[in-house]
Amino acid sequence: MYTSTHQPCDKCGASDALCVNEDRSTFCHSCSDYDRSKVNPETAPTTNMKITKPLHSTSVEFLDGRYSDIPARHITLDTCKRMRYRIGEFNGRACHIADYYDDERRLQGQKLRFEGKQFMILGDISDRFYGQHLHPMGGRKLVVTEGEVDALSVSQIQDNKYACVSLPTGASSASKVFKNNLKWLGLWDEVILMFDEDEPGRKAVESVVNILPNGNAKVARLPLKDANECLVNKRSKDVIHAIFQANAWRPDAILSGKDIHERVTNPKNTENIPYPFAGLNDMTRGLRKGEIVTFCAGSGIGKSHICRILAHHILTTTEHSVGYIALEESIERTALGIVGLEMGKLLHLDPEVNYADPRFDDAYMATVGSGRMWLYDHWGSLDSDRLLSHVMHMAKAMDVEYVILDHISIVVSGMQDGDERRMIDNVMTKLRALVEECGIALILVSHLKRPSEGRGHEEGNKTSLAHLRGSAAIAQLSDMVIGLERNQQDPDNKHVTTVRVLKNRFSGDTGVANNLAFNTVTGRMTEFSFETFNG
Repeated sequence: MYTSTHQPCDKCGASDALCVNEDRSTFCHSCSDYDRSKVNPETAPTTNMKITKPLHSTSVEFLDGRYSDIPARHITLDTCKRMRYRIGEFNGRACHIADYYDDERRLQGQKLRFEGKQFMILGDISDRFYGQHLHPMGGRKLVVTEGEVDALSVSQIQDNKYACVSLPTGASSASKVFKNNLKWLGLWDEVILMFDEDEPGRKAVESVVNILPNGNAKVARLPLKDANECLVNKRSKDVIHAIFQANAWRPDAILSGKDIHERVTNPKNTENIPYPFAGLNDMTRGLRKGEIVTFCAGSGIGKSHICRILAHHILTTTEHSVGYIALEESIERTALGIVGLEMGKLLHLDPEVNYADPRFDDAYMATVGSGRMWLYDHWGSLDSDRLLSHVMHMAKAMDVEYVILDHISIVVSGMQDGDERRMIDNVMTKLRALVEECGIALILVSHLKRPSEGRGHEEGNKTSLAHLRGSAAIAQLSDMVIGLERNQQDPDNKHVTTVRVLKNRFSGDTGVANNLAFNTVTGRMTEFSFETFNG
């Protein structure tokens, strides 16, 4: 089958994972890349097997084998039919055929297994679990194995009644396929990892446990190497026991003080992004991943506009990605606001904006359309679990590093429980844990409650941590709290915002950072020192 093995892969850089097939196609067992670009159709061997073309492709022809039991593996005919696993022949060589289907139950790829653990891929199987199409709606328990035969074994041991899937190309594909199917995996109460009891299997577990929501992943331990070995050796009960006794993954996290000397004396540099305003940047030392920064202000002061300015700043001055969850405006409004900052126009107020203008396209591709921005298409409230799921997906599946949530109060507005304080406590605690787990920076917006005395915040009253609406947890769990102050009724300074740092866990420096003047034409905000502020 292979003319050469253990070759270097140009795609991923693996030194010995590439195999070259008889027809000059190649397959990498490290990155799962299957390349047919060097195949000569005039000289390539042909098969005498019946072949079928997939419904959604004209470039790949699939084998049409037969269903049979597999005595050597103790796999029954019923199991093979259930899991779409067949016996066939390719170029005169007997093989097993594992069919992979898409969400529409169309055949998208096949994995051929030959004697001697030699494999060939037809079509594309890199983004799917084997058997995934059988369980589109999720459920209580999902068992994930390394290989198709192990998935057949686990399914058969459970009378082919319960969900079991496998990785497409072994342990090396674990991280990629889990990231590609994060939403589907989120439909399961428990995802039980039953990988091989060897070093690649243990590394595969470590690569995926943190991709799943906290506590969702469990690890099953087998007495033998894999599930099929247990089946063949009449130890099926051990497989059942391993499923129901699977434990949540807990990495070694308790360390002796003696063991962390090197980490203390050689601390890693904390990456930060400078704020677009010098005064704020001087006081805070920038925006850091692993922190929650909360912006607070009265109604109509400009919290959302500040968020759009920060998103625009990150997109145009760094290579980082931005996730944007705005719950009080449409994604169109958010997008136009950010593109408008790039163009120096308030696009949402311009009824004659020319969207065919090349300048608009240039500004769009430099910001929202850069491929580094992800927006959540939602209007109004959503429950906290869904919120956490979306933020988790952005961070782990989309590699987003900076997430903006505007705003926290509306997250709990649709919940049935009327205790806003308790609900915000709960959401903030979960957000804090998520930020730590994913290593992202979370920019959060919070409303203020009206002061008991004096002017309201819309009339220029000073912000305070005590004014945060709903819960003290917002102040307690935020690393930075920044208040925005503006007197909307002052005819001379109604477009001037004072930026006040209320909490600064990083340096402890608090107080007025600067003043920002809003340009009613460009939508941009210009900084000037508070010493020159006449108000």
